[in-house]
Amino acid sequence: MTDGARPAPLPWPPQPVVLEGEHLRLEPLGPEHAEGLAGAIADGGLDELWFTIVPAPAALPGWIDAALAARAAGTALAFAVRRRRDGRIVGSTRYMNVEPVQRRLEIGTTFYAASVQRSALNTECKRLLLGHAFDALGCIAVEFRTHWFNQRSREAIARLGAKQDGVLRQHQRLPDGSLRDTVVFSIIDSEWPAVRRHLEFRQARLPAP
Repeated sequence: MTDGARPAPLPWPPQPVVLEGEHLRLEPLGPEHAEGLAGAIADGGLDELWFTIVPAPAALPGWIDAALAARAAGTALAFAVRRRRDGRIVGSTRYMNVEPVQRRLEIGTTFYAASVQRSALNTECKRLLLGHAFDALGCIAVEFRTHWFNQRSREAIARLGAKQDGVLRQHQRLPDGSLRDTVVFSIIDSEWPAVRRHLEFRQARLPAP
């Protein structure tokens, strides 16, 4: 490889990897994370928010088993989010809707304990996931999707530098039987260098989690 050349992308689908930043460590999700995730969900009653799909603590073993099955099938790769300063599990996120031929994927199924929201944690988490997606996996685009009524999530995605592609009407039936209108955002590979600088700038100015 010549100096300055981009390395060949890693093989697809995405394989388990540990991604570590200043404030957090992303670890491939496993049964050992169940207790920590239960605590994160209880911090803010995340499973009680009707516009999100966060498992109740009692449902975590089955939720983790399903995530591991998706990893084995090559359709998703879930992570536990560990805060570095105290080792506490504070949330989860994943690569999902993996499209190996198109080299596209979605970052989603993300939740954080209420006590670490509005800190640098989400910005760093997304910077690590986007960096691995574009720089290591050679993605051409990364999507983000959220409920029309999840205004906080929509604002957070826009602050990352993602652009709104559109709204999928009655896109998904939720566990309570309601139909979700899904707002779709994306970042494409040509935008990634500017988005990376933007995320580094934001992270440095947000409070530590």
